[in-house]
Amino acid sequence: MNQEINYNSFPKQKILCIDMKSFYASCAALVKGLDPLQSKLAVVADLNRPGSVVLAATPLLKKKYGIKTGNRLFEIPKTEDIMVVSAEMTTYLKVSTEITRLFNKYVPRESIHTYSVDESFLKIDGTSHLWGSIDQTAHLIKKELEESFGLAASIGIGPNMLMAKLCLDLEAKQTGISEWTYEDVPKKLWPVQPLSKMWGIGSKLENRLERMGITTVGDLANYSLRKLEKSFGVMGNQLYFHAHGVDLSELEESILHGQISYGKSQILLRDYSNPQEIKCVLLEMCEEVGKRARDANKAGKTIQLGMKYSKNEGGGGFNRSITIDSPTNQTMEIYKTCLYLFQQFYDQKTVRQISLALANVVNSDTLQLNLLEADRLKEQKLNYTMDWVRNKHGQDALLRAVSYTSAGTARKRSKLIGGHYA
Repeated sequence: MNQEINYNSFPKQKILCIDMKSFYASCAALVKGLDPLQSKLAVVADLNRPGSVVLAATPLLKKKYGIKTGNRLFEIPKTEDIMVVSAEMTTYLKVSTEITRLFNKYVPRESIHTYSVDESFLKIDGTSHLWGSIDQTAHLIKKELEESFGLAASIGIGPNMLMAKLCLDLEAKQTGISEWTYEDVPKKLWPVQPLSKMWGIGSKLENRLERMGITTVGDLANYSLRKLEKSFGVMGNQLYFHAHGVDLSELEESILHGQISYGKSQILLRDYSNPQEIKCVLLEMCEEVGKRARDANKAGKTIQLGMKYSKNEGGGGFNRSITIDSPTNQTMEIYKTCLYLFQQFYDQKTVRQISLALANVVNSDTLQLNLLEADRLKEQKLNYTMDWVRNKHGQDALLRAVSYTSAGTARKRSKLIGGHYA
């Protein structure tokens, strides 16, 4: 029997989760002198590739033609009333920075958490004497965003980051502004299904929970906490309390998704069927993940490799991890571990997407190098030297030879911002 949740023992903050509607498409429309709500416009990653992904679409394009984020360029009807433009990430980032400055007018900088380019959390505790109630503050911010930038926003309000985000995704995106309290959990959160609509639950976790007989958030909230912890470890405890709307993370932290990890996921520009070419891309990704960990003075013991096969061959793929004896952030050690996983689970199919993560993270300054491992010490010095050159002269200033082959992707990606053209 689970212990009853006592909401009086949990903080009741005043958190806004603000999402800019169709942000990329709206910015692109405004640049063209168009009304984002009245124009039919799509932003795509690359106009030169028919299979390029649609990054954003204006509301009218979604409503009239059903085109939304994730569609492909070739799926957009070729009609005169639809405008298709390439992503300009530099412009979007500039606008996002200016929006953050606007938020800073309402709350101190430390009370702002930028979750993504188009989504932010604001903690507005202690501002009622300036801006009024939490609802009044939300309306003021929404109005100023429209007047200053011509951008529409949705705002979810909650007693913590999780509840504010859930309120945004499940209600405010339809109503404009909504508020959820702990009292709303049974009637608004628990009926939610499928489980993947719950923030933090992906399709794989959803399938696993459904096999346990858990199909709604309410099922999860009323499931045995002991059994959840036995099946999922720390994440089981997190799932249980999130299903009750409980989240103790602070604004400057990421909302709990388990331990920090360093990862990279890449949709390949073409099908890769040659294992040697796949290994070239894999080495580039290991280099990038290793550098990110080294820059943060972190190292990890668990290495996770995932691959998705081409839909032309029935899709599918694998996602496997292995925990090594000693934490590492060294490129070739990560790569050799990935090669082991690749050789064990690769089905000789055409690969379209690769994902890599370094988890089970510790501070790298706590590691002790064995003086007898001269090669490892030499490799470590080489990695940090290469990092220094790249940080000083640019990410493409020093690349491995594989990046200059037809299989390499690093040279092209070094010219992008956020994975897209500037």
